[in-house]
Amino acid sequence: MDHAARMADQPKTRPRRSVTPAPDVERRGANALVDTYRHLALTRSHLLEPILQGASPTQWEHYPGDDAISIDRRYQWYYHSHSPADRPGSIEHGHFHLFARMEGAGKRIDASTERKFLAELSEPDSKAATRHLMGVGMSPVGVPISLFTVNRWVTGDLLLSRESTLSLLELMTLDTGYPAIDAVLTALAALYRAEIRSLMSQRDQSLRARAVKGPGTMDDPTVEVLSGLSLDLDKQLSTALSS
Repeated sequence: MDHAARMADQPKTRPRRSVTPAPDVERRGANALVDTYRHLALTRSHLLEPILQGASPTQWEHYPGDDAISIDRRYQWYYHSHSPADRPGSIEHGHFHLFARMEGAGKRIDASTERKFLAELSEPDSKAATRHLMGVGMSPVGVPISLFTVNRWVTGDLLLSRESTLSLLELMTLDTGYPAIDAVLTALAALYRAEIRSLMSQRDQSLRARAVKGPGTMDDPTVEVLSGLSLDLDKQLSTALSS
């Protein structure tokens, strides 16, 4: 939904950031990720079982069907897969799209920062209820293999500035009723905090490079994935837990 009026009424506060030292944040994320997958292994469970229920995902369908919305109404995610023809060479089973919900997270977002961000790109505000934060590619065994960002038209909502996006990811807590998935998404945001900051810088560089060509940056179908990172989870865990 068009939240320009709503955001104009919100306090002009800067988004809060985590003050926890980076190694501690990454170690916390690493421990949470290891604990989650250890529990899945002990119970012989697959991370995606609660949403897929043993079936292969139907391309483009959302899992769960109505999306997973955190109890505080601040965050939302869904899982889906693309046709192999749509992403040739991809080895992912599917991916999560993670969003901020304006009804719950709007007060955490500085309106002036967002107006400046959209003005830089010559983009209007949006009536959509969500703001896309990040995508997480998954392997068939339910392990994260990539992080990525996409243009606005891909999910049909809007992007937030780098500052607001990072603030929301770094302060994120999830309680959607899917505890293992919530734990993995939250742990990844902590474990890869430095890499996600770089990912968002690359995202905005891609947007600005398109914006110099004229209006329509966020609706340009030739500009889809704005930034991406392949994950070596074992290496990242080893580094974080030995620091």
